[in-house]
Amino acid sequence: MKALVKCQFHLMTLFVAVLLTVGTVSSDNQTNLSTENVTQMMKKPTIMILGSPHLAGWGGVKVDDMRTPKRQAELQQFVEQLIRFKPTKIAVEADTRWDAKLQAEYNAYLKDDFQLERHEIHQVGFRLAKQMEHSKIYCVDYFPSRKDDPIFGDDFDSDLTDYRKFAKTHGQEHLLSLPFNEDSIGAKDNLVDESIMDMYLRLNQPEWIHSIHKEFFRYSRIGLGDEYPGANWFGLQWYPRNLKTFVNLTRITESADDRILLIIGAAHTFLIQQFLEESGDYIVESPLKYLKTEDAD
Repeated sequence: MKALVKCQFHLMTLFVAVLLTVGTVSSDNQTNLSTENVTQMMKKPTIMILGSPHLAGWGGVKVDDMRTPKRQAELQQFVEQLIRFKPTKIAVEADTRWDAKLQAEYNAYLKDDFQLERHEIHQVGFRLAKQMEHSKIYCVDYFPSRKDDPIFGDDFDSDLTDYRKFAKTHGQEHLLSLPFNEDSIGAKDNLVDESIMDMYLRLNQPEWIHSIHKEFFRYSRIGLGDEYPGANWFGLQWYPRNLKTFVNLTRITESADDRILLIIGAAHTFLIQQFLEESGDYIVESPLKYLKTEDAD
């Protein structure tokens, strides 16, 4: 009996030793796999959102002509700063339906057969893409006309989302005005006296990004009784537009090595950055480090 117990003990010891050996081998293999693959598994594509003023004056902002020699020199310096981000793709605030038209313009520009217009898609996007030797510009916005939108359609009552009209006819104009003093970071709508670099530095500060996002929450309060034009606009148009822009960014992402520069109106930055960060699929970089000369690599 003692011999049997002793034999069982030795067998048990041997079994445990085998298990430990197998475990060690497995652990070693796993360690090797981790060493080789963990970096790639954890690597994510990078996106930098460049919140932009509308250089052509869209939205009523006062901007001088970007095609003057002074502004052209500033734009070239500005683009040279952005080159340090080393983008692999440049995405712009243009509806995806405009892709063919914009690509044709860019192709002509590559051949020195196209005159850039005033807006930032051309002056910043095209200029930077050419210097980076990119062959394509990516349209990622979602901004269809009423007749092309399957959700709203031709018979949609625009008054349901026209918060500006409602505010002006129901004494709620105060909800349309920015609550800033003249020295505030978000107060300026006249960009004539600012350099290109100063414009972009200001509009990409976290304080400005948050302040302009708060404006939309004031808009959402516009309405009375069972009428919610502000909330309707925010929930049915502004929020989905930015969410679909995020989705379009995911559709042009091809690998973890992608470094995508999104050039878009600065008011969009807050939501798109939120979507990118909360998705967990991207590294989001601030443009400020590339715009400040002292931060140069």
